Amino acid sequence: MSISRSKLAAGLGVAGLMTAVFGTVLVFVVPLIVDQQIVKNVQINPHSGMPYTMWKDVPVPFFMSVYFFEVLNSNEILQGEKPVVRQKGPYVYREFRQKDNITFHDNNTVSYREYRQYHFFRNMSIGDETDIVVIPNMLVLGAAVMMEDLPYAMKLVLSAAFKTFNETSFLRRSVGELMWGYEDPLVDFLNNFFPGMIPFKGKFGLFADFNNSNTGLFTVHTGVDNIRKVHMVDSWNGLKKVNYWNSEQCNKINGTAGQMWPPFMTPETTLPFYSPDACRSMELVYERSGEMLGIPTYRFVAPKTMFANGSVYPPNEGFCPCRESGIQNVSSCRFNSPVFISHPHFYNADPVLLQTVDGLHPNEEEHGLFIDIHPKTGIPMNCSIRLQLSLYIKQVSGISETGRISPVVMPMIWFAESGYIDGPILDTFYNNLVLLPSVLDYMQYVFIALGGLMLVAAVFLGICNKKHPWKTDRDENTSTAERTPLLN
Repeated sequence: MSISRSKLAAGLGVAGLMTAVFGTVLVFVVPLIVDQQIVKNVQINPHSGMPYTMWKDVPVPFFMSVYFFEVLNSNEILQGEKPVVRQKGPYVYREFRQKDNITFHDNNTVSYREYRQYHFFRNMSIGDETDIVVIPNMLVLGAAVMMEDLPYAMKLVLSAAFKTFNETSFLRRSVGELMWGYEDPLVDFLNNFFPGMIPFKGKFGLFADFNNSNTGLFTVHTGVDNIRKVHMVDSWNGLKKVNYWNSEQCNKINGTAGQMWPPFMTPETTLPFYSPDACRSMELVYERSGEMLGIPTYRFVAPKTMFANGSVYPPNEGFCPCRESGIQNVSSCRFNSPVFISHPHFYNADPVLLQTVDGLHPNEEEHGLFIDIHPKTGIPMNCSIRLQLSLYIKQVSGISETGRISPVVMPMIWFAESGYIDGPILDTFYNNLVLLPSVLDYMQYVFIALGGLMLVAAVFLGICNKKHPWKTDRDENTSTAERTPLLN
């Protein structure tokens, strides 16, 4: 028995309406489901399985690339001439990070210490750790500036000690020694006769306290009670603020520990974080949207005001005493040693700094700091944190090792800590947080479109039925019977 047009139209109409309604419901429900899954996966929860394991033992390969500013005219510098340097590197180290001493608290925070280990990667480096480099001797030229205001007799004693231990103004040491330390009898002498002048004993090296060390006791929010606070620092070493700087704002401990941020970002979002190595909080700002292997990202960069001095950017006045804009004096958290941090090659700094040293070539691509982050989850996909260490050197009366050095902020080394999500982790991330939501997103519109087509078809059939009604089986049988003669 055939179905009438009116019944078919009614069936299509009901099915189309239900399908369209289901698709419309998905429009509102799918984003909620996706957001709930994101919240579940970014909370710091020991029962969440893989997300917690990834937070505890960072599986992303991190590398630290180190570049030295090798001094080419050390004798001329001692005569007051302009320094000439040549970048030498990279010397690349694989960085392993692991959180330990993890303790969850009743106020929805968790405390931990993150330990770091570095292993040299020869195949990614320009040379071996045995390569020789010439750089300023921090123990001599740094100590000289620190002792500048002491009585003249004390400075003569220090200069005599330098001569006794055969200390020179510039070092010729291997990369490995400069990085991880070398035995120097001067260290013991300074600790005995000038206690507290240097913050270490034994070996002296630029990164001697990095390897097998931790960044302090962080206490961060788990996000269980408020996802907008996840990863935000509650305290560092029990402190809500530090006391290195000269203003309340500069001493504040703001943001996260620098690895992850709260989810659901917008272009108006900033990335605040506290860096124990820089002794301060910093903040990155949105630059542009992008994509990494199909995953949408926001790029955040350092604002030009990050290391600006107080005259250029008044909120930074608390970090002074300041010199040229673009470099920050960190002596107050480095035992008064005349050390400055900045972007590599004085990128974004006062151009006068480039006039005092030859061999520097700043550019954004090589020396800019950036983090590419997935805005929905707050998880970095690709990053490169680049910083430079410089030493302020000058002639100091009474210390002959300083010669006639003209005052200069001397670049010594710069390094880039970089990492990116790759391999199985990237596949899992893409499937769960990009592909699956996209499929659900397309499905809702497929249902709406299909329901709409079915409704259109139902209306069309209804109109056709009014103009050209179908004949039913009964009509057909009746018509045939009427045409058949009673008698053959």
